[in-house]
Amino acid sequence: MAALSESRQGGDGAARATIVIAAFNAEATLERAFMSAIEQSVPVETIVVDDASLDGTATLADRLCRGVPGARVLRQLQNAGPAAARNRAIDASSAPWIAVLDADDHMAPDRIARLLDEAEREGIDLLADDLYRVREDRLHATEDRLWSRQDFGHIDVSLAEFVTANMHGARGQRGEMGFIKPLMRRQFLQEHGLRYDEGMRLGEDYFLYAQALAAGARLRLVDPKGYFAVQRSGSLSAAHRTEDLGALLAADQALLQHPKLARAARLALRRHSMQTRKEWAWRRLIDAVKARDLPAMAAMWREPPAVFASLAGKLGEQAWLRGCHRLGFGAGPRRQG
Repeated sequence: MAALSESRQGGDGAARATIVIAAFNAEATLERAFMSAIEQSVPVETIVVDDASLDGTATLADRLCRGVPGARVLRQLQNAGPAAARNRAIDASSAPWIAVLDADDHMAPDRIARLLDEAEREGIDLLADDLYRVREDRLHATEDRLWSRQDFGHIDVSLAEFVTANMHGARGQRGEMGFIKPLMRRQFLQEHGLRYDEGMRLGEDYFLYAQALAAGARLRLVDPKGYFAVQRSGSLSAAHRTEDLGALLAADQALLQHPKLARAARLALRRHSMQTRKEWAWRRLIDAVKARDLPAMAAMWREPPAVFASLAGKLGEQAWLRGCHRLGFGAGPRRQG
């Protein structure tokens, strides 16, 4: 493997990008992700961060990186989440560009080269390609995309557009734009002191990109260049914890304090914040009911009118569903959001 990696990574030149792979209990998929990183057609640095995995991820990462130029493993002493793992890799890296690769995803061998070409030529700070969404049984399928079914060239994305594209109903699904994996210019991140928020385990990508846009970054979305996002059940994005939604709401509130927000961006952030607050309030109500915490349940009705109305609607829906179930009519379709 080492000989192959040397030739593929272009060992005769300095790394043009650092590929960051945060790995937690990723023994089943890490090798696939890692090989797609080291086989890039331009020189890259690959940093795997084992986030205190409970399986054989750390041992596998050591074996994969052994003897491979530009590849190394960092180990977290305790599980701290993807934001902390990525930050550690970024701080330890040296290349002028940063690319994040999830440990269960993979890339085409020319993806980084194609992104670098446009980012450097056009002066883009964050350049993201539309992703291919694939399944384990069809790892290189190209029919299903994240953003567009057809080629669109490129879209220069404003903060208002980015935030709007991370809301329910923006394009028929939840938060497509938040799943992008842009090539990020290190110099911009350094100049503006930007890193992933380590207190977040939901929406940490969204918050970093939104902060960059608020600071004046150029974000461009282009046609697919070969990032394959493997669809999986039970992901954090599908099952939000109460505290994760609270942290996401706090992130929106922090963004709203930025002194130079355009009106459209401020309005978009307020809408996103309200949507998150509704979800957070619902989760808190569920937690209070499970704990039989009457004061916490009563406190829910002091929420703003829009949140109160959302809670009342959800409670009504649940009562209707339970009534149907008792009468043997089945649950019927459930509302989204």
